Amino acid sequence: MEKFLRFNDKIQEAAGGISAFLSVLLVLLVSIDVIARYLFNSGSVAAQELEWHIFALIFILAAGYTLKHDEHVKIDVLYSRFSPKKQALVNILGVIFLLIPFCLFVIWFSIDFFLVSVEINEASSDPGGLPARYILKLFIPIGFVLLLMQGISFLHASVIEYKQNSGDK
Repeated sequence: MEKFLRFNDKIQEAAGGISAFLSVLLVLLVSIDVIARYLFNSGSVAAQELEWHIFALIFILAAGYTLKHDEHVKIDVLYSRFSPKKQALVNILGVIFLLIPFCLFVIWFSIDFFLVSVEINEASSDPGGLPARYILKLFIPIGFVLLLMQGISFLHASVIEYKQNSGDK
C-alpha cells in the first residue's frame, strides 16, 4: 500500500502541475483571442474550441489533486462540528458508497464514449473547428482514474484516522 500511496502522490502532483500550466496557457490563449477579436476583428472557431478543451482538461486533471489537498468546495455545516472520529467515518462511507462507485461508473461508460469517438474519427461539427475530439474524450476516464486513485488514498488515510480516534491502534 505504501508504494501505491507514494506513486499516487507523485501522479496527483504531476496532474496538478499540468493543470497549473494549462491554467496559464488558457489565460494567454483567451487574452490573445479577445485581442484578435476586438482589436483586429478576427476570430477563430478553433481557438475558441481549444479554450473550452483546455478548461475541461484543467478540471478533469485537477480533481484528484484537489481532493489530495482537501480543497474541494464543501458545505461544512454539520461535518465541521463532528468529532475527528465521526469525520473519518463520514469520509470512509462517502468514499465507499459515493466516490468509488461514481468513479467506476464514469470510467466504465466513458471508455466506450472515447472508443466510439475514435472509431468515427470524431471532429468538431463547426467549420474551422478542431479535429480529433477523441483526444479530449480520452481524458475523461484518465481523470476519473486519477480521482479514484486519490479516493483510495483518502480512504486509507480516513481508516487510519478512524482507528487512531477509536483507540484501536
